[in-house]
Amino acid sequence: MTAPLTTAPTEVRFDDGSELSEALRAVGYIADDTFSVVVHLATALDRPLLLEGPAGVGKTELAKSLAEVSGRKLVRLQCYEGLDDNRALYEWDYAKQLLHVQMLRDRIGEQMAGFDDLAEASTFLAAQDFGLYSETFLAVRPLLEAILSPEPVVLLVDEVDRTEEAMEALLLEVLAEKQVTIPEVGTFTARSAPWVILTSNDTRELSPALKRRCLHYHLDYPTPERERDIVTARAPEVEPAVAADVVELARTLRDLPLRKSPSIAEVIDAARAAVVLRGTGAASGLEGIRDILLAALLKYTSDVDLARVQLSGNALTPTSAPPAPAERVTVASRPANTTTAVFRGHGGRAGGAARDGGVGSARSARG
Repeated sequence: MTAPLTTAPTEVRFDDGSELSEALRAVGYIADDTFSVVVHLATALDRPLLLEGPAGVGKTELAKSLAEVSGRKLVRLQCYEGLDDNRALYEWDYAKQLLHVQMLRDRIGEQMAGFDDLAEASTFLAAQDFGLYSETFLAVRPLLEAILSPEPVVLLVDEVDRTEEAMEALLLEVLAEKQVTIPEVGTFTARSAPWVILTSNDTRELSPALKRRCLHYHLDYPTPERERDIVTARAPEVEPAVAADVVELARTLRDLPLRKSPSIAEVIDAARAAVVLRGTGAASGLEGIRDILLAALLKYTSDVDLARVQLSGNALTPTSAPPAPAERVTVASRPANTTTAVFRGHGGRAGGAARDGGVGSARSARG
């Protein structure tokens, strides 16, 4: 089954990257010039856009903001390990099919009563189409929902790197042909042109086949100036000076070997927390509340401990580190050689050879 690719008359398009950037800024998403141009190209060419980079830099938020400024519906597929076509594409609504069969049971029984031969009755049933495998009985999942939607959508395939390569193969038809093939029904072609955004946190390398079908952009942590703009746009109650202090703290933490660096969302939370703490009189400057803000910026105890040591200026360097004391080796500290203890004094070819060798060595020494 196919449906023509149509463009909704109310669909919003952007003339260039600058216009798209201004539209995104109006909803609180601050994108630099290069990134705005790449996103505009993806929308103008109707090509999927693959965004790779560390977690928490605004990849998922771009899809949400793009749907908002374009007036499109957001359809999200959250990927995870073990995701299959039943959760990503479609599955049959068996309960609905069973109910349909029960409703037809009496009518089928009346028609079957006219057959005296079992073979003829079986042939008659096989030739009937009860409509069980049709679009009516499909339980639509995100990928098929984006294809069947009569209105334009933004399809977000989030954290695609968490799935297996088999799931990537399932995505290829959707990305390249904008269609989905269901063996029992046929091929569904997109009823509108979806804008597709794929995100990856670089936990594994994606297949070349998937990357070849997408425009690609690596989204990293923003510059200090842009991150301050993001904080003040998302949290207008935060003063520029407070935003600058929190952003600088986050940048200092990102230079440390942490298990998880602070994301932009966590920086916004920390800036809001700083405003609340100042309002309660907890401290007048960032120094007095810095340790408290680590609760919003860092999520692992080891990261918090490392940050406190580094920020306090007590980090040990190789030149200032005290030398480790030499280990005192004693009989008690050495584990007993139990293998030697067990086989000492026992016969055997190896033991005899060892003893003979020992005697021979002693004789040679005396000689």
